[in-house]
Amino acid sequence: MVETPAARRAPGGIKTPRLVTAQVPATLGDYLAARPWKQEDGKSEGRGIMATKALRIRVMDEGDLALGMRLKGLAGWNQTEGDWRRFLALSPDGCFVAERSIADCLNSENDVERMAREAVGTAVACVFGPIGWIAMVLVDPAHRGQGIGTRLVERAIDYLEHCGVRSIRLDATPLGRPVYRKLGFQPEYELARWEGMAPDRRPEGLARRAEESQLEAIARLDQQWTGTPRRRLLEHLFRQQPGAMHVVEGPDGLLGYATWREGACARFVGPAVAAVEDAGRWLVDAMLAACVGRRVFVDIPWDNPAATRWAQDRGFAVQRPLTRMVRGEPVADRPDRLWASSGPENG
Repeated sequence: MVETPAARRAPGGIKTPRLVTAQVPATLGDYLAARPWKQEDGKSEGRGIMATKALRIRVMDEGDLALGMRLKGLAGWNQTEGDWRRFLALSPDGCFVAERSIADCLNSENDVERMAREAVGTAVACVFGPIGWIAMVLVDPAHRGQGIGTRLVERAIDYLEHCGVRSIRLDATPLGRPVYRKLGFQPEYELARWEGMAPDRRPEGLARRAEESQLEAIARLDQQWTGTPRRRLLEHLFRQQPGAMHVVEGPDGLLGYATWREGACARFVGPAVAAVEDAGRWLVDAMLAACVGRRVFVDIPWDNPAATRWAQDRGFAVQRPLTRMVRGEPVADRPDRLWASSGPENG
């Protein structure tokens, strides 16, 4: 989620401190934001030293997995390294890192002695046909309140618009919602994250383990109700947690599917989509049967009262509210058929 940003600094206008005449080195010109020079110890080793901090946003790679895990841990989020690897596989050019750079400069113009970079934030932007998703906007607590999260979201928006998407979606907390509204996002509908311990009960109904050969049919059903072509995501989820995905079949084809995955704090149930109530209930019960005695998270739209009743009946409680928001065209989905979101990462 994104912290409330401080007032944005206009580009340029870098001030030179007293007794220092050097300008911003040309090597810093590609940075997306800059802070004024800060006067340091002018007597150090008999020469004036100055330092500047600037922000650069670059594409993430596998070398940044430790950063992603550290930041999500500081935020108390549930993602695993496997989730980060899935983001990189789905969107290798849409995962971003914000770096704060500190350049220590001599008193002569453009004489850069040392440049150190510290990674302080992340964001992920995934493309699903005409729809883009923004997630994993994380900023190191020591660097919050400086607009870094907002800059990351703006970079993600630029990337998705360059890819030609018509709609950009995300799930916002109450704290993040006003920030996203300023960036052009509008609320679509409300969800709740439910939390509980999976009960030890025998699942009823006709849910059975999905076969890889069914992924095409699962993707068609998913797109019918979510309005989003997520075949590649579903393939990754199928392989990330072998045996977790289940389906319910009817006389004319699939009625629903569901899956779960491991998390750092809890197992996460979702996505789960069903055309009829019985199929939805059978599927999410089958998910809980695989998680007996484990802490479980599940994100459910309030527009699906049957799924909400199911969560209450299983002893779950609301952990936090979420708002699904969109920038651009509304998405023609059916939250009343969504028994469990895939999470804030990909809807």
